[in-house]
Amino acid sequence: MVLILGAGESGVGAALLAGKLGLPVFVSDAGHISPELRQELIDAEIDFEEGGHEIAMELFPDKLVKSPGIPDTATVVQHFIEQGIRPEAEIEFAWNYCNGKVIAITGSNGKTTTTRLCTHLLLEGGLDVIQAGNVGNSFARALSEGAHSHYVLELSSFQLDGISNFRPDIAILLNVTPDHLDRYGYSMERYTASKFRIAMNLQPQDDFIVYAGDPVIRDYLAKHPQKGSCKLLQPELDSSGIVRIEGEPIANLSETCLRGRHNAVNAACAVFAARMCGLSDAVIQSGLKSFVNDPHRLEYLGQYMGIDFINDSKATNVDSVYWALDAMTRPVIWIAGGLDKGNDYEYIQTLVRTKVVALVCLGADNTKLAKAFEGKVGRILETSDMSAAVSAAMECARPGEVILLSPACASFDLFTNYMDRGDQFRGEFLKLNNPNATP
Repeated sequence: MVLILGAGESGVGAALLAGKLGLPVFVSDAGHISPELRQELIDAEIDFEEGGHEIAMELFPDKLVKSPGIPDTATVVQHFIEQGIRPEAEIEFAWNYCNGKVIAITGSNGKTTTTRLCTHLLLEGGLDVIQAGNVGNSFARALSEGAHSHYVLELSSFQLDGISNFRPDIAILLNVTPDHLDRYGYSMERYTASKFRIAMNLQPQDDFIVYAGDPVIRDYLAKHPQKGSCKLLQPELDSSGIVRIEGEPIANLSETCLRGRHNAVNAACAVFAARMCGLSDAVIQSGLKSFVNDPHRLEYLGQYMGIDFINDSKATNVDSVYWALDAMTRPVIWIAGGLDKGNDYEYIQTLVRTKVVALVCLGADNTKLAKAFEGKVGRILETSDMSAAVSAAMECARPGEVILLSPACASFDLFTNYMDRGDQFRGEFLKLNNPNATP
């Protein structure tokens, strides 16, 4: 039988796939299963328990599938490891039953944009493709709902930690910057190795697309030769929006929603993956032009009194803010702050000095953020709700400048999540243009 630990999207997706394959399956969750997912298990006639692993601990499964949020150190996982039963990731379980071409994408930042862009390009090229993994539905759920010729998967380091044989046809590694280090014993080396697991089973006929401008990636590659066919990309973005690699123009971003050098990297990786899937450059360029990114990722909201508003609420770490500021070509009023994750602001000091004219701190406790940039910007204002933050930003802004929400922090001190934060920012912008408007 298949025992699945965790009944979130990943675990329930694996259960649905197992059920479709006719495999006996049991789902166990230490917490409470959401009503929607519980009903899916009931409708599929899949047995489960919640609020603990009492039944699971009595089982001796043939296969143990673990949701990515459960660490190997969890008591229930250790119980099975001691019995010689190794857990596997949902993506590994699903991959065993996949007959389509798999494009797998990881990185500390930019993986959702690149996954969505790659999927869009393949769709525009007429291919039968679906995106899954860490964005949208789980890989297993996608397979349970029907077969496709191409799968584009966003994969987190947590998902990659559970693989043994997973082997994509095309793997993409965008960057490696400090994130989730608490899961890796605060070791950057262990976190980097986790990201590189995406290529651990590649063979010479498989493609590994890598951003060679990342110093962490370069250092790792120098010490760890890869078996896959490595495509080292170092794209350059000129002032007209043309992306070049070794002098060859590969994309024009001037008429797209993709801003900044980081999106030039994302686009270059997606373009090369699309080429490897047989798409022409003309079809790819058309797809780039029609692509619409998810909200909250350098999302241009519009203009009020000559001032541009950009919503980058998804920027919950310092590296993301670096690329957001790097993409700005006009003076910035920067709205930042929230639940600090151990941020080191030294990394962005130079960009802040040269691009930011005022910092509006938005958080329950702004002490660390304000102190980090004291004397580095013309004005620092402290606020504790979005309405006050936008009002403070407007007080500082002049026509031709940009009000940029790019927080560098988690949102949970004042907001439900980063989407709530970005939606409130959009709502305040709409009110400026129409006081009676609603988000």
